[in-house]
Amino acid sequence: METGETETMKRFVTFEGIDGSGKSTISKLVAKKLQAAGYDTLWTYEPTDSTVGKYVQQCIKTQSDPFITSFTFIADRILHCKQIQQWLDDGKIVLCDRYAESTYAYQAAQLESELKNPLEWLQELSKDRILLPDRTFLFVIDPKTSLARIQHRTELIPFEKLAFLEKVHENYLKVSKGNRFLHLDAAQPVDALVQCCYDDIVQEIKKK
Repeated sequence: METGETETMKRFVTFEGIDGSGKSTISKLVAKKLQAAGYDTLWTYEPTDSTVGKYVQQCIKTQSDPFITSFTFIADRILHCKQIQQWLDDGKIVLCDRYAESTYAYQAAQLESELKNPLEWLQELSKDRILLPDRTFLFVIDPKTSLARIQHRTELIPFEKLAFLEKVHENYLKVSKGNRFLHLDAAQPVDALVQCCYDDIVQEIKKK
């Protein structure tokens, strides 16, 4: 389904960034702002709360085989896309906290010792099977700063260690090239970032 823009895919926006970048908080606030302005907006996230999505979360917590984790992430996304497509067909704006680039960035870091080019391998697995977002916001932040933000968490999962986050950060920069992506400085105030995302989405809607 990743075949380019169609009428049903023009209001699909994803939020990406390493742990501690603030993307979850900001995506929720953007959704609320759009709803308050009268736009029919739905906020969703990955991994989902479906049976497959819960298995993904279990794979993460137990540090499962990286290939198993990668396949379950993609399976969860394929199922999620079916629901997203229905929401888009119903005329909703869909905001998603984490999407394909998260899998590319995180799982490629896990698979770097297993495959010659894990990024390319993961992207090929998803090719023609997932929806293409209309816009992807990438919240860019220094991994040391992001980790400092989340040190209060009672249990840091393996994805939240500095060396790993540095690899993920590099992968995000590699895969987030092209007009679909908008890089944002995650060190900016939350209100400013929310307004920036809101303005970008609304302007795109008005153009269409």
